[in-house]
Amino acid sequence: MASRPRSSRTRRALLAALVTASVALPVSGAARPAAVPAPAPAAPRPLGTAEPSVLEARYAAGREEIRAARDMAARHGDRRRATTLTGMAAPGRTFLMFDGRDGGRSAEVFGDLSGAERIAVLVPGAGVDLDHYGRLRRGAEALLGELGDRSAVVAWLGYRTPATMGPSSLTSGLAEETSPRLRVFVRELGEAAPSARVSLLCHSYGSVVCARAAPGLDATDLVLYGSPGTGADSAAALGTRATVRAGRGGDDWIARVPHLELRLPFVTVGFGTDPVAPEFGAEVFDAGDAGHSDYLRPGSVSLRSLAAIVAGTAGGRHA
Repeated sequence: MASRPRSSRTRRALLAALVTASVALPVSGAARPAAVPAPAPAAPRPLGTAEPSVLEARYAAGREEIRAARDMAARHGDRRRATTLTGMAAPGRTFLMFDGRDGGRSAEVFGDLSGAERIAVLVPGAGVDLDHYGRLRRGAEALLGELGDRSAVVAWLGYRTPATMGPSSLTSGLAEETSPRLRVFVRELGEAAPSARVSLLCHSYGSVVCARAAPGLDATDLVLYGSPGTGADSAAALGTRATVRAGRGGDDWIARVPHLELRLPFVTVGFGTDPVAPEFGAEVFDAGDAGHSDYLRPGSVSLRSLAAIVAGTAGGRHA
């Protein structure tokens, strides 16, 4: 009997993944922290400038929002969330914005934004929220350490990320919803620090978010790593003036995810062309042997490559 075409087998595998994720969602969703109550935050004032006094006022407002969310979590009896928020409100932590509702939104600054000549914005992927924030923070600290002086890193948790095992991680719905907020945030950074070089570092599902925000995005580099695809056939199709770069570590399981789009009656599943494939046309950087969650591991090839991109010292090569 003749075997089915490879494309048919791949589509069946993707459908199987969708079904598996749909079954897993009630389990993974039950563990997510969206049910922890938090007050609605006040709308932050636009930065306008990165002068230290302006930044400190914004950081002070962020601390007040975190403390209010901590107190509500404590009254709710959620000690884990209250402990997390106590740490976030500690002296020296600096947040441009914070919203404790629905899993949490935040933008934490590492380094001195007022004197930064280069700014990296980290856009995380699936499974990151206030109760699973530590890895994102450690990655931001590692990147800042590699970059050195005159640099700042912003950990932008600006959306409710999809569950790692859930249907929303296989479709672009959350990215479509989130991309306008990312575009506005990057524009605000650029207006506050007009002479700084701004790079977006987009991990996993975060690369889908960045791709949707790409048109009109005021950034020097758009970096996709550990990416399942972007929904675009090529870097040019993203419609951005930024240099599009892509990398994938040798131990990243995302390489085994089918890079295609499957159009179903009411939704498109999958994200199409692999960003590190030659036909995508991105500049490919060396990610070493990184696994899916350790591109920002201290001492790693991938961290050095990402830091060189942010610093503007990276060479470029096409896949």
